[in-house]
Amino acid sequence: MKAGNKYGTHRVLEPKGTLPQPAIKLDNTMSIYDNEVLIDVQTLNIDSASFTQVKGACDADTAKMEEMILSIVDERGKMQNPVTGSGGMLIGTVKQVGPNFPNQNLKVGDKVATLVSLSLTPLKIDKITNINLSNDQVDIDGQAILFASGLYAVLPTDLPEKLALAALDVAGAPAQVDRLVKEGQTVCIIGGGGKSGVLCCYQAMKKVGPKGKVIVVEYSKENAQRIKDLGLATDVIVGDATDVMNVYSEVTKICGEEGCDVVINNVNVASTEMSSILITKDRGCVYFFSMATSFSKAALGAEGVGKDVDMIVGNGYAIGHADLTLGIIRESAGIRELFEKLYV
Repeated sequence: MKAGNKYGTHRVLEPKGTLPQPAIKLDNTMSIYDNEVLIDVQTLNIDSASFTQVKGACDADTAKMEEMILSIVDERGKMQNPVTGSGGMLIGTVKQVGPNFPNQNLKVGDKVATLVSLSLTPLKIDKITNINLSNDQVDIDGQAILFASGLYAVLPTDLPEKLALAALDVAGAPAQVDRLVKEGQTVCIIGGGGKSGVLCCYQAMKKVGPKGKVIVVEYSKENAQRIKDLGLATDVIVGDATDVMNVYSEVTKICGEEGCDVVINNVNVASTEMSSILITKDRGCVYFFSMATSFSKAALGAEGVGKDVDMIVGNGYAIGHADLTLGIIRESAGIRELFEKLYV
């Protein structure tokens, strides 16, 4: 068994010298190196920006979507959308553990969710068995490789597997909210009705306390009503996040011209950067969890309107993010019921 680099560089075919995520093509042969794990894959949770792009490009035709997903994996050796650059995550069953994989407590037969992006995970799909248009999940027969540096969670026994997958896919977002938001602050969550938005709303309400505000901007009337029904915000605005001045007008009616302390962007469409930046107070913070974000637009746009704000790239990993996110599902009967309805 060959020795592998812990970051997976031995799997990079093109271009040489880079890491698996920015690589154009990976080696997705499924004979493992000494420090890798082989996983029989059950379900891919394509990230929202990527799934939305694929769905739109294929006019929501599942046969065309299947063809597109298979072609991406065949060409790249991984599920990395060439338009968005993003991937998602997976659940499956451990088939083989290399003798030098760092955690030898991981056993053959364990059900796991990978907590690293599909955009860096060697993947081979034998067959797509189902594409769920409503929740971004794709059931497959296939295999994947987890590197020595790869994060994962053994699936909990008290939650349905697909519910856990959906929650863990966006675990970085509520974990960052937990870090960024302080008691008494005003927080705006753009795109609050999706799975990352709902989890962020819950954690933001918990952190701001009775004297703070959580404002949600949500495009879907149905999703906006869901936020109201679950009591996950102090104020809910139904609006298009790409309509910058309307978002600015509606949010500042609530919080004043000074703006919000923290803004969390969870949307899955492009061109919402300036809506987020304009409603943030000077020296406030914008967290771009959305993979549809153009970071050049955000950086240059903030400069162009004279906004001195801290902008954080949506790193999907934060220490303890899996436990915090699954804890929300366990704490909130309303969110658990919603997730079971949408993802199980």
